[in-house]
Amino acid sequence: MKLPEEPDWDNRKKTGPGSGEHKPETSGKVDKESNVNYALQGGVGYMMKVPDTTKYLIHAEIVADGVIERPDVVGAIFGQTEGLLGSDLDLRELQKTGRIGRIEVKVESRGGKSYGEIKIPSSLDKVETAIIAAALETIERVGPCSARIGVKKIEDIRASKRKKIVERSVEILKELFEEPEIESEKIADIVKQSLRVDEVIEYGEEKLPAGPGVDESDAIIVVEGRADVINLLRHGIKNVIAVEGTNIPKTIIELSKKKTVTAFVDGDRGGELILKELLQVADIDYVARAPEGKSVEDLTLKEILKALRNKIPVEQLHVLKKESKESPESLKTHKERVEGKLLARILDKNLNLLKEVPVRDLVKTLKNDNTKGSIIIFDGIITQRLVDIAAKKDISYIIGVKLGNVVKLPTSVRILTFDQI
Repeated sequence: MKLPEEPDWDNRKKTGPGSGEHKPETSGKVDKESNVNYALQGGVGYMMKVPDTTKYLIHAEIVADGVIERPDVVGAIFGQTEGLLGSDLDLRELQKTGRIGRIEVKVESRGGKSYGEIKIPSSLDKVETAIIAAALETIERVGPCSARIGVKKIEDIRASKRKKIVERSVEILKELFEEPEIESEKIADIVKQSLRVDEVIEYGEEKLPAGPGVDESDAIIVVEGRADVINLLRHGIKNVIAVEGTNIPKTIIELSKKKTVTAFVDGDRGGELILKELLQVADIDYVARAPEGKSVEDLTLKEILKALRNKIPVEQLHVLKKESKESPESLKTHKERVEGKLLARILDKNLNLLKEVPVRDLVKTLKNDNTKGSIIIFDGIITQRLVDIAAKKDISYIIGVKLGNVVKLPTSVRILTFDQI
């Protein structure tokens, strides 16, 4: 059997770096710049792929007293740092192992000088990257010209990517998620609310928007429009019907003769007009108001329940209006005089001022003073203690910022809050 011939090791053609015979492949015309870069970087192709593990990017600027080109800058970087930092930080060796990426240089000449930017990607650690950056500033000549290189910054590539990730993730959350997240414990409530909205019916010959509980309930709530009905249904209140305008329908008038009616109106000028019309043509028993400036359709369940709990008998409303007309000062005026000032006013039945004291002294004044008042209006919370003392002193009305934990309410004392006057 014939053995394979042994290779001629002594006469083999050298093709490795430094052999002097290896040249970059070209097609046709030789690219002078590519050859220069190839030679300067120890036979390793200049168009080396930037390592995927790049951690830092060195940004530097160069100014040369003359006209230079990009190969001149690259040559100066490799040539003048060679042997300066030892074998571990030799740029040629670092680029061979991919720890230093492709050196990017942009140069332009104007007015007999050259200006440029240098970018060097590094996968070294902070200390080694800083040493490489400092070595760049030792370069004093580029080609035939004197030059100065200054490092402007070292960019942390990973930090920049993290910042972009955060910014983009915020955009994705805002723009690309089609539906808001639904918490599992709220699913049942959402389904129930959808069903309640579907429960809106057309009632009477005028086909008024109403809840399904109008006929079966002894008491009803009259609101302004369909949106108000939907909001109350959404929160489980079914005995509600809308008037749909300032012209009160005949159906509402007939219902008011047979049922206990609470007029629940908006806390604005429109609500006042609806209430005025209702009081003229229908038999209204109670009046409830949304907080000032709010509509019934916008109220939360808590606000709805609070407004209905603080409803006032229509007789009380008439008395207050009558007394207000007979007095030079209205309840709203007295409210403005005490609101935000922690003051309390004791008024007679004609709304004339009898005494003004700090809120902290109100209970003590009622106990020890012989002032015969009819109305208390004060900048504070109505408490059970105050209600009990007012009942003993024959006070007819207590008007405060809001109602506290009052369990026992005497029939002789009427309670109002600031948003009801």
